[in-house]
Amino acid sequence: MMADDQGNKRLKAASGAGGKNATAGDARNDALESEIHALRSENARLREQLLSSDAENGRLRQRLQGFAHDVLPVVVPSLSVDLSRLDTGLVVQIASFIGTSRELLNIALTCKSFGCQQPASCQDWSVAEEVARVAVCSRNIDIEGARITLPQYVRGTTSWLSILRESEQPKLRFDTLLGSGIEHLHVVERTTVTVTIGEGGDDDTRGAAIASNYVMDSGIHYAEFSIIYGQPKIGIVRPMPNLDLTRFVGRRRISFFDHQLHGDFLAARTDEWGVGNVHVCHYVSSSGRMFWTNWEGDEAMEPWVGMQDCKPGDTIGMMLNLDRGTVTVFKNDRRLGVMKSELSGSYCWQVEVEEHDIVGISIESGGARNSLDAIVIDVLRNPNIPLEGMHVNDIVGQASQEGFSEVVIRSAMTNLVNEWRIYSTVDEDHYQYAE
Repeated sequence: MMADDQGNKRLKAASGAGGKNATAGDARNDALESEIHALRSENARLREQLLSSDAENGRLRQRLQGFAHDVLPVVVPSLSVDLSRLDTGLVVQIASFIGTSRELLNIALTCKSFGCQQPASCQDWSVAEEVARVAVCSRNIDIEGARITLPQYVRGTTSWLSILRESEQPKLRFDTLLGSGIEHLHVVERTTVTVTIGEGGDDDTRGAAIASNYVMDSGIHYAEFSIIYGQPKIGIVRPMPNLDLTRFVGRRRISFFDHQLHGDFLAARTDEWGVGNVHVCHYVSSSGRMFWTNWEGDEAMEPWVGMQDCKPGDTIGMMLNLDRGTVTVFKNDRRLGVMKSELSGSYCWQVEVEEHDIVGISIESGGARNSLDAIVIDVLRNPNIPLEGMHVNDIVGQASQEGFSEVVIRSAMTNLVNEWRIYSTVDEDHYQYAE
């Protein structure tokens, strides 16, 4: 009996615990079902909003399709600028910072507003031309002891851009030709002249060429003349900016030593000639002699110490030292000697070419630097120099006789070493010529 009572008690206890667990599970189920119901309600609400939005978008799309397309403006950004609204003076001022003639030419080719004459402007040139004109007028191209002149502006013939280009690289050129038989071998460069045979085989044609754009007033100047063919005369002549060139039209025989023309040359005299008595001085390449005249009856062909003739292929260098009044001649970088002294006043380089041979002469200007280089090289080409070379003090001593200072001579020697034209030998004080 006691065993049955204890079993009944255990069954009642288990039954009571199971009831409590069932009650807790039901509560959790109810909570989950409530949460699920809330989520479903939220989804339904969001679905209704989405459908409502789709419907609104559809209505708006239908309204837009109902509008005409030309009513809606389409803005396209412009890729061009109306340059006519820009102030020309401002454009000129901005373009003036460009500087070179090539860059200004590129601007002129960019558009008509820059490259063509402005209708509203009283000027005869374009914006690019105006910038070039201002640059030319404000530029100083003169070098020490010489005045360089530029071509004059001529509408339709010589532009300001071409003048600016020439001012950027000033060089000697034969810009004055006397005689109908003389002409430039290269029209653009104008550094080479030649004589052509006259009609009927006239072999007595003679002409003269002057580098009148380069007037030498003082200091030391150097030029090289390459004898291409023939036997020209090379030298200096007075500047004659007022020379009446019409007097020489049609004449096939022109010479600075023609007595019939002396009056024309003297009529072009200016104050810059000074009181000197030598108006023309020639190196005669066929004999090496010197020929000079004052166009007033005094003239002479004279020998000089060191003179030599020259032939085609040779290069004749001339150094005009107006501080000392001398002209020194070099042949193929070797100093020959002083050809003429007691010179004063202003001079230009000149040549005379003659006969029926085609004769070309090219001319280059390097100023005092080239003349000093030639002197130093000539000193070092002495065959009696010992193997260890010549001492720098001896080089300076000989080169200074031409009027150059020690500082300038040493600087020239440094440049020649850098150019591999001379070299130091046993130490930095002895030098040899680089053959």
